Amino acid sequence: ALPISWISGGIPVMPVWKPYNVTNNTNWMVAQNENAIYAQHPIPGVIAINDTYDTWQECQSMCEKNGSCNVWTWHDSHQSGYSMQCWFRFDGNYNPTQENGHVSGHKNMGPNVYVASLENVASAPGFRVDGMRAIRARYPNANPELGFGSSLKAKSWLAPTLPTQPDKEVNPDMPLRNTTPHMFQKYQLGIGGPCKDFSPPAGYWCGSGTQGGGAFTYRVPSGMVADKSILPNSPYKDPVGAVVQSWRPGHWASWMFEVGGYDAGSSAFHFSKGGFQGARGNNAGDEFYIENVFEELDSPNEYFFDEKTKMLYFYYNGTGMPPSDTQYVIPFVKTLFNVTGTQEKPVSGVTFKGVGFRDTAYTYLDPHGMPSGGDWALQRLGALFFEGTEKTMIDSCIFERLDGNAVMISGYNRNATIQNSEFVWIGDTAIASWGYTSGAGIDGMGPNGTDGNQPRFNNILFNFVHELGIWEKQSSFYFQAKSCQNLLRGNIFFNGPRAGINFNDGFGGGSNLTENVLFNTCRESGDHGPFNSWDRQVFVTKVADGKTASPIKLYDDISKNFMIANYNSQEGIDNDDGSCYYETHNNFFAYSGNGMKNDFDGHDNHHHDNVYAYVGHGFGICGQLEGHEDYFYDNYVVMTGDGDYGRGTCSGPGMTVVHDNKIFTPNAKVTECGTSLADWQAKGNDKGTTAAKWPEDEEIISAAKKALGIM
Repeated sequence: ALPISWISGGIPVMPVWKPYNVTNNTNWMVAQNENAIYAQHPIPGVIAINDTYDTWQECQSMCEKNGSCNVWTWHDSHQSGYSMQCWFRFDGNYNPTQENGHVSGHKNMGPNVYVASLENVASAPGFRVDGMRAIRARYPNANPELGFGSSLKAKSWLAPTLPTQPDKEVNPDMPLRNTTPHMFQKYQLGIGGPCKDFSPPAGYWCGSGTQGGGAFTYRVPSGMVADKSILPNSPYKDPVGAVVQSWRPGHWASWMFEVGGYDAGSSAFHFSKGGFQGARGNNAGDEFYIENVFEELDSPNEYFFDEKTKMLYFYYNGTGMPPSDTQYVIPFVKTLFNVTGTQEKPVSGVTFKGVGFRDTAYTYLDPHGMPSGGDWALQRLGALFFEGTEKTMIDSCIFERLDGNAVMISGYNRNATIQNSEFVWIGDTAIASWGYTSGAGIDGMGPNGTDGNQPRFNNILFNFVHELGIWEKQSSFYFQAKSCQNLLRGNIFFNGPRAGINFNDGFGGGSNLTENVLFNTCRESGDHGPFNSWDRQVFVTKVADGKTASPIKLYDDISKNFMIANYNSQEGIDNDDGSCYYETHNNFFAYSGNGMKNDFDGHDNHHHDNVYAYVGHGFGICGQLEGHEDYFYDNYVVMTGDGDYGRGTCSGPGMTVVHDNKIFTPNAKVTECGTSLADWQAKGNDKGTTAAKWPEDEEIISAAKKALGIM
């Protein structure tokens, strides 16, 4: 490993603390049937498994003796896999979940708030204490690095005030992609109107012709009503500048709204900006929390900076005053390096090696754009920003506690390589690749991608990426839109709120995902998998044969990957609305509802030589045109129950091509197209497919090794 030279986006500050609200009560508060570490895992310096004890009193005693422990949870003897375990927390975060068989305790230390004047500081969008994130005063209390941390629901949401229709629509008859029965055949874009707050002010979801699952024109609420029954420390004196973080219904994305006005009488919070962090709007939000409110400064490690008085308040997580040698940093810079050339005069050969990047400021309230027809909205920003480059190299670097995107590969980039690097505790997305097109009368948008002003031939190799989406939940380890012919190989991706890898469109194709490991994705959201794609928007490139402008893409290849579709994943590969031309083979997929999914006019997707371990069904796909059928063959499928192993087109033009699969169920009872497998095969269908009872684990492992080529 190379020695790391750190570059920080923060400014060091040296607060001179004075007591503001300090007491010395250190009694333990104990609660039966509460779990303070629910769905968590050991994290150095934050959460630890101490030992096993016969009683909760022993667990509490050991926590007290530890000195740094301030929250504990004990499991009784009926908790399988956790029997009698005593877990410690050191972050002071006590936000328990009701769960029988657990006892939890926390120190009721009383307030321990100190204040300091920072006359030369304009704002404090973040605060680092000895390198760790402090928490902007919020309700309910929670550590955002451990999840969203709230189940609050507003009393009501204020109606959207954005225009309901675009100022202009772009719906050209050409290019025409006539490979689907009904949808996604033409380019469509709405300009202005509901998109007026996006940058550029246009997007697929701002037009009137949106198609796909749950499609409607973008809109967001203009505020919310939350009274004292929901926010017990309200009414607030002056919450202007507070931020409401909310899930979009369905947990497809999270929104951030800045509070611009507040009516204490009606408990109404009026939003001045925000809600553009996802492309799929709604009339209302879902679960929410509020932060940057002085009255909510009531939990260890929280802070509040009053921009009017320049006073910083900090709830120290300990006894007495914060130690004099504590280091404090306020993230201030959003981009550490901006490497920008042009397609005609690119910057070439820039290398970052053995560098650590940390402490950039959040960008979730900066302008976002709709990259293409997928569900994402994104800020074209990153701690490292590249546009108009060739042969950029990032090697053996660490990206840590950046509050926005880590790396943005924007527009024309060729042969960039990001390898052997670690990304951890990232606020939004680790690596985003987002190109430009033309032809819609607005910069960077339109169906024409033939000029090559996109990221292409870039290599994402052997990176270690985990713990991200601290702020924006619609985030991924790797994201691409209007980008193609890229290689993702040998990466390890885990612990993210949404899909691990996301293709926002099918632009050009020719990308290769191979030998990657993905697990613990969709931890806070649903309706996705470790990999997700959409292809709603029509683009023309010359990628398919190198010379002919066409809306038909090259096949993207997904092979030799190890994916566990746990938490809320639907399947390992979620080929959503319109996704087409994917060759998915020689992978190991564990768990989920379907082995193969293709819906809303997706087509020409081939799954073969894969192992699907403990899935609900082998495949579930939509109807397709003749000549554009999906293929499912030579796969090894272990189902969680008896019954239908596939749901596709059973007859006529566009019939799904299925053959030579090995199907395993608890009782070897397999059906297909409403009849037994034997009867279906007797009619000349699904030749070569077999059904048997569940195999032993060793057999599944052997099949997985064979598929992955590691025998």
